[in-house]
Amino acid sequence: MTTKPQNRVFGEQKRQHTIIVASGDTVRHMTVRPWTTALAVCLVGVFSIGYLLATSYLVLRDDLIGATMARQARMQYDYEDRIAALRAQVDRVTSRQLLDQQVVEEKVDKLMEQQQALSSRHGKLDALLDRAENSGLMNKDAPPGASAAVAKGDHADKGDHAELTGGLKSIEKLLSSGKPADATPDNSTLAYVPAPETVADRADRVFSKVTLSLKHIEQDQLTRVRHLTTGASETADDIQSIMQNVGVKVPTVMASAESKDDDPVNDDGGVGGPYVAPENVDQFDQSMSDLDTALTRLETVRGAAESLPFRNPAPGKLITSPFGNRKDPFFGKLALHTGTDFHFNTGEKVKATAPGRVVSAGWAGGYGNMVEIDHGDGISTRYGHMAEILVKPGDTVKTGDSIGLAGSTGRSTGTHLHYEVRENGHPIDPMYFINAGTKLASYISGLGTISPREL
Repeated sequence: MTTKPQNRVFGEQKRQHTIIVASGDTVRHMTVRPWTTALAVCLVGVFSIGYLLATSYLVLRDDLIGATMARQARMQYDYEDRIAALRAQVDRVTSRQLLDQQVVEEKVDKLMEQQQALSSRHGKLDALLDRAENSGLMNKDAPPGASAAVAKGDHADKGDHAELTGGLKSIEKLLSSGKPADATPDNSTLAYVPAPETVADRADRVFSKVTLSLKHIEQDQLTRVRHLTTGASETADDIQSIMQNVGVKVPTVMASAESKDDDPVNDDGGVGGPYVAPENVDQFDQSMSDLDTALTRLETVRGAAESLPFRNPAPGKLITSPFGNRKDPFFGKLALHTGTDFHFNTGEKVKATAPGRVVSAGWAGGYGNMVEIDHGDGISTRYGHMAEILVKPGDTVKTGDSIGLAGSTGRSTGTHLHYEVRENGHPIDPMYFINAGTKLASYISGLGTISPREL
């Protein structure tokens, strides 16, 4: 065996390991290098670690699978619970919206009914106010709180009606611009969060204000109706009292009504029928009925006063001879003067002091040219000594119509008007009626004297 020369510079060379494999006549050898050894060790280590990991996985797999399935089940339950909570929240919000919508619709319907009722009442009030104004009640200053309050009540009613309409418009605007009620943050579905103000909540405030306003309007209307009723009754009583003081009978309708009220037990009218429980009468309707009754009575009394000779036939004229006993200008002895003489200029127009029907127009002895007018209820007037007569029997005259021209015919010493008032054919002092007309003028416009438009 020969020896290899040694490396003189680096020393003895390291021997390499050789693996010899013999199989029969075949001999094989393989040199084992260091990196091959390291690779083989690494492969064995990796295989061992993989084997250990696989074994561990197979041992722990059931536990891992069970934990994973449990975690997935918990997640599924959490999602299901959240979905159920969200559905419940949506159901509550939807139910709340439907309930709010129903409540709002009911309140709007109620307000519309109240508005229609107030509008209807306002129309009735307008008609009654027109009647009161035509009856002279609106211009009457005597009852404090009656005419003054009513005089401005019409304007107030119109303003309240406009306010009512504006309130309903504001409600419609509010409802149309309302935000949805289910505006709830996603991260606070299950937490307590103060609910935002809904359309119904805002509508409740507006409805409360409008309802309160409607009650104020209704109460104001009732107050005005009561003032009107009181004023109409007081005015009718005053007119009736003045008429009774001069001996004029109360109109038949009013007399019968008062007799029933004063003594219902002795009333001869037959009444009867089964007992039926009274109906629920609305307070406003009852007040309107009372006002209608009072105005009807006032119109009746006022009409009766206007139909009677309460006006002065010669406003501003000098009285030359009053009613009553006097010295007769022709015989020089005491005699009854059945009328009142007023100074007139020749040819001056003589006018009727009240409406009526001409029952006599012509020569009447001592009256000269005389016109007699029947005013109803047994009251008539006579106009004597006229130079010319302008009407004929059967004519219907109005207050202020010219019936003749002043003169000095019949038993007369000079131009004048002989004016008589008779009740059931008996002469009474005309000054009673003229003075009563002066008092009635404060209740009935134009009464007490012939107005300029009638001249």
